[in-house]
Amino acid sequence: MSVPGANEEDEFSSSEMGALAHLYRGEIYRSTIWRTRLDATTNWSVVSLGLALTISYASPEASAMPLLLVSALIGVFLYLEARRYRYFNVWRARARWIEIHFYAPLLRGNPVTGQAWQDRLAQDYERPEHHIQFRRALGRRLRRNYMWIFTVQTMALYGKVFGPTHDQAAWDALALGPLPGQAVAALAGVVYAGLAVFTFVMWRSDKRRFRNKLNPISMG
Repeated sequence: MSVPGANEEDEFSSSEMGALAHLYRGEIYRSTIWRTRLDATTNWSVVSLGLALTISYASPEASAMPLLLVSALIGVFLYLEARRYRYFNVWRARARWIEIHFYAPLLRGNPVTGQAWQDRLAQDYERPEHHIQFRRALGRRLRRNYMWIFTVQTMALYGKVFGPTHDQAAWDALALGPLPGQAVAALAGVVYAGLAVFTFVMWRSDKRRFRNKLNPISMG
C-alpha cells in the first residue's frame, strides 16, 4: 500500500503503515498515562491545602503555621509534577510529530514525503531525551495550576495573621526558630512574589518561542 502521490522512495508498505499506526497508539497511551500522573500531584496539593485551611481556620485561636508549612509540601509536589511533565512532553511530542508529518498529509491526500522527520523520530527512539528544560516545565506547571494554589495559600496565611483576631500571639505562633513571625510572613510574601515573577518570565519566553512556530510541542 502506498500513500497517494508519494514517490516510490517515500512509500510505506501496508505492514509499515500498520506498525506506524500501532506506534502512534502506543505514544497516545503513554501520554495519557503521564497526563493522569500530572493530575494526581495537583490533586495532592489541593487536598493538602484544604487540610491546612481546615486546621488553621478551625477556631480564632488556631495557629497559621499549618498554612505556612503546607507551602513547602506544595513545593515538593510542584517539583515532582515538573519532572513528570518533562516525561509527559516526550510522549506527547512524538505523537504530535507523527500527526503533523504523517497523518495530516495523508488526510489531505498529499504525499507523505521527506526523510528528515523520519530521521528525527528514529533519533529520538535511539537516544531518548527530554524536549524541554526543567525550568520551562516548572514555569508551565506554575502558570497552569500552582500559582493559583499558592495564591490561595498566601491569601489564607495573611488573612489569618491580619484577621480580626490579629495580635502578638498570632505572630508568635508563626515564628520559626530565631525568626520572628513578622519576618516569616515577609519571607513568605517574597517567595510568592518571586514565583509570580518567574512564572511571568517563563510565560513571555514561551510566547516568543511559539510566535512563529507551527507546532510548539513538536520535537523540532
